[in-house]
Amino acid sequence: MIDLIRKLLTISLVYFNLFREMKKLVAFVFICIFGTQLSYAQKFGYVDSEFILSKMPAYASAQREVDKLSQNWQKDIEAKYQSIDKMYKSYQAEEVLLTEEMKKKRQNEILEKEKEVKEYQKGIFGFEGQLFKKRQEMVKPVQDEVYDAIEKVAKQKQLQIIFDKSSGLVMLYTNPVHDYTEFVMEALGLASPNKNTPAQAPTVNAEDTPASTIVTGEAEPDVPAADTKNSVKKVPTKTQPKKK
Repeated sequence: MIDLIRKLLTISLVYFNLFREMKKLVAFVFICIFGTQLSYAQKFGYVDSEFILSKMPAYASAQREVDKLSQNWQKDIEAKYQSIDKMYKSYQAEEVLLTEEMKKKRQNEILEKEKEVKEYQKGIFGFEGQLFKKRQEMVKPVQDEVYDAIEKVAKQKQLQIIFDKSSGLVMLYTNPVHDYTEFVMEALGLASPNKNTPAQAPTVNAEDTPASTIVTGEAEPDVPAADTKNSVKKVPTKTQPKKK
C-alpha cells in the first residue's frame, strides 16, 4: 500500500513538473511572437539637426552675434597680455638698477597680473564661462524651436524614436526612407524647393534605343559651320543639247 502511494505521488510530481514546463514554453512562445510583432510595429527615423539649424536665419544671426562677442573678448585679453609684456620688458631694462627687494616686488606684480588675466580668460572662454552662457542664451531658443518641430513631426508620423544624424551617434548606414529632415523643415516653414526625392524612371530604354535618340534634357551644342575648303563641291550634271 505504501509503495502504491509512493508511485502515485511520483507520477503526480512528474505530471506537475511537466505541466509547469509547458506553461513556461507557452509563455516563451507568446513573448517571442508578440514581442517580434511589437518590434516591427515600432517606427523610427532620423534628422540632421545641424543642417536644419544652418538654414534658419535666427540661428545664423545668433551665431554672428556670438562670434562678434568672442572676437571683442579675445582682443581685450590680448591687450591685457600686451600690457604684461610691457611690464616684463620694463623690468628687464631696469633690473640691474633694482635692489633685491625691488626685484621681488616687480616680479610679484607681473605674476599677479598674469594670474588675473588667466582667471579673466577662464571666466570668458572656460567651461560654463560668459561665452558659453551667451551662446546658450541666444542659440537655445532656436534649438528649442527645432526640437518642438521634431516632436510635432514624430507625433504626426507616429514615430517612437528619432535619431540625430549630426550628433555623436555613429550611423554606419542610413536609408533615405527614414530621413524626416524635410518634414521638420516644412514644420518650421523652411521646406527646401529641391527635396531629395527618388528619380523618375526614364521613358526610353537605353538598350533598345540608339544613343543619338536618347533625350537627355540638355541643349544640344552648337554645330560649327562647315569648312568651305574641305566641303564637298556639288558637281553639276551634264544635259543633252536640244535638237534644232
